[in-house]
Amino acid sequence: MSTAVSTASPRAGSTTSGPRRRRLGSTGIVYLALVGILVVSAGLVAAQGGSFFSQGNLFYLLSQTSLLGFVAIGQTFVILCKSLDLSVGYVVAWSSLVAATTMAGDPSRIWLGVVAALAVAAGVGLVNGLVISKLRVNSFIATLGVGLIIKGYLDTQFKGPSGEVPKAFQGFGYTRIGPVPVSVIVLAVVMVLGVVLLTRTRPGYHMFAVGGNIDVARLSGIRTDRSIVLAHVLCSLCAGIAGLLIAARFGTGNALVYTYGYDLNSIAAVVLGGTLLMGGRGSILGTIAGVLILASLDTVFNVLDVSPFFKDVLRGAIIIAAVAMYARRQIDPASSRARFKALAQSVRPGSRGGPGGASSPDRTGPAGPGSAAGPENPSATTGKEATR
Repeated sequence: MSTAVSTASPRAGSTTSGPRRRRLGSTGIVYLALVGILVVSAGLVAAQGGSFFSQGNLFYLLSQTSLLGFVAIGQTFVILCKSLDLSVGYVVAWSSLVAATTMAGDPSRIWLGVVAALAVAAGVGLVNGLVISKLRVNSFIATLGVGLIIKGYLDTQFKGPSGEVPKAFQGFGYTRIGPVPVSVIVLAVVMVLGVVLLTRTRPGYHMFAVGGNIDVARLSGIRTDRSIVLAHVLCSLCAGIAGLLIAARFGTGNALVYTYGYDLNSIAAVVLGGTLLMGGRGSILGTIAGVLILASLDTVFNVLDVSPFFKDVLRGAIIIAAVAMYARRQIDPASSRARFKALAQSVRPGSRGGPGGASSPDRTGPAGPGSAAGPENPSATTGKEATR
C-alpha cells in the first residue's frame, strides 16, 4: 500500500514541474478588445480620409468617457454587491438642477451648490440601500420605484432648464489641459479612489464577499446591510458628480437628462468591463475599459456618420458578444479541470502526515476541516486511487 502511494507522488509532482500557463483575466481581455477597436476605428476613419486621433475626436471621446465614467464607476459598486441601480439617470438630472438653482449664477455659492447636489444624491442612495437591505425589496424594483418618484417630482416642479451655473464652475465642463478635459482628470481621481477602496480596505473586501455569497458573508460576521447601503450611497454620489458635470456643460440644470439612458448604458459598460451581474467579481479598471469602448464606438460612428439605428444595433451586438464570451469562460470545462488540478496539487498526499508521507491515505475517520479525507481534499482521493 505504501508502495502504491509513493508511486503516485512522483506523478503528481511531475505535473507541477512543467510551466503553468496563466490565463488572461477578463480585465486584460477588455483592454485587448479596446486596443483592437481603436485600431479598427483608426483604419476605418483613415479610409475616409480623416484621422481618428485628431484633437477634436479625442476631446469628444474623452468627454463622453468622463460623463458615463462617473455613473459606471458608481454602478460597479452596487453590481459587485449583487445589486442594481436604475435610479442613476434621475439622480444625475436632480443633482444638476439642485446645483444650478443653488448656485443661481453667484460664484460665491459654488461650494454650496456642490455640497447640496452631492447631499441630495447621497440621500437617494441611502434610501435605495435601506429599502433593499432592510425591507428586502429586490434592487431592480426598489431603485426603479425610487427613480419614478424622482421623475414625478422633476416633471411636476421643473418644466424646463432651471438655475444658472457661474462661469467659474463651467470650466469643470469645458476646460482642458492639452487634449485632456479637466473632467477626465477628476474621473481619474475618482477611479483611483474606487480602486483603493475595493482592493485595499475592509469595506471593499466586504462588497466582494456580499456579492459572492451574502449568506456566507453574514455567517462570517460581515454586516451585509452596511455593505449594500454603502455601495448604493457611493453609486448615487458618483451620479451626483455626473450631474455637476452636466450642469457645468449646460450652464443650467436640466430635468430631461434622465432620458439620456445613463442607467442602462452604465450597466452595459460595467458588464462589458468584465464585472459579473451576479456579483462578487469585477473591477473598476475593467469598467473604465468598457466605458472607453462605448465612447470609441460613439466617436467612430459620429465621424463616419452612421445612422442612429445601425449604431444601436452594433452596440447591442458587441455587448451581447462580450457577455457571451465571459459566460463561456466561466463554464469552460478545460478551465474548470485546470482549477481542480491546481487545487489537488496544492495539497499533496502525505503533506499532513510527517516526513515522507507516513500517514495512511485510506483513513476513514470523520472528515473535518483539517483532515486528509473528505470531498474537500482531492489529494485523499488521489491516494486511494493509487492504492487500488
